[in-house]
Amino acid sequence: MQAKRVVIVSPALARANNGNWQTARRWAHFLRERCRVTIALDWSPAEGAPDLLIALHARRSAESLAAFKRAYPQKPSVLVLTGTDLYRDIRTDPQAQQALAEADSLVLLQEAGLAELAPALRTKARVIHQSAATLRAHIPAPGARKLDICMIGHLRAEKDPLTFMRASFLVRSPKARLIHIGGALEAGLGAQAEATQAANPHYRWLGNLAHGATRQRLKRSHAMVIASHMEGGANVIIEALTSSVPVLASDISGNRGMLGEDYCGYFPVGDAPALARLIERSIDDPAFYGTLREQCARRAALFTPQAEQAALRDLVDNLLSAPPANQLQKRNRP
Repeated sequence: MQAKRVVIVSPALARANNGNWQTARRWAHFLRERCRVTIALDWSPAEGAPDLLIALHARRSAESLAAFKRAYPQKPSVLVLTGTDLYRDIRTDPQAQQALAEADSLVLLQEAGLAELAPALRTKARVIHQSAATLRAHIPAPGARKLDICMIGHLRAEKDPLTFMRASFLVRSPKARLIHIGGALEAGLGAQAEATQAANPHYRWLGNLAHGATRQRLKRSHAMVIASHMEGGANVIIEALTSSVPVLASDISGNRGMLGEDYCGYFPVGDAPALARLIERSIDDPAFYGTLREQCARRAALFTPQAEQAALRDLVDNLLSAPPANQLQKRNRP
């Protein structure tokens, strides 16, 4: 029997090196043992009929999803809510709202996101936690003079890199070195990073690095900062947890869904002094740092590749084996 064909529509491909691309790449890998999988920026009827369409991001992939449902209303589709769509677009953007209604199944990346959906939509939604390979914990040399606090994410407003830059001037510990990895998607933020680096020897902006190099840099870090205003379920949090690196996170729903309601490493959104104090406490208070490590280790068990692959395959198998939508409609008629 010929393998089923799956198209993953992603608003970003390999060159972007962002969370959407990492999700698309990983899911394609998980499915290729049993399906023929293609990753594309968009889909149109000229591409031919896949057996299943998986669309990442409600607004950015809305046109592809709409075209697919018009051309093949009987074929199943999945919409993955990956970030700004869940916490912004579905409230105001008509195309994103239409995508929610059209998709046969909705996927969220963490449990807290379910609260953002209308009750009627939750019935077709499920959570699939993303994953990352576990790396052996890095043990710093005794008496290390510098401890890297890294932030990983392209420079754009949603990620709030300015809070990280401002905190770099407020951290008093001579051991702290704040490292930012990510390309400048907004020129003004790139200029701010350059100016901060020139004015502050404790801050370095490394720009965009390859994924493997970024993970190695993260693995050797004392802690990782995620300062975002909104996140759907940041893959970089998972990469920190599976590298035994504690996370210092902005207090938003998407981060709480990843790290848990009782996590001790939150700071108020945009509050650079609070972030600076949290960084200092992680360095100066071994008991507090140990608590962060223990809490992160417990959460890491949620984000294994085996669990993500099993959940994804279960979803895809159920959709591909279900009767076509038009047959279900006939069955349900009185």
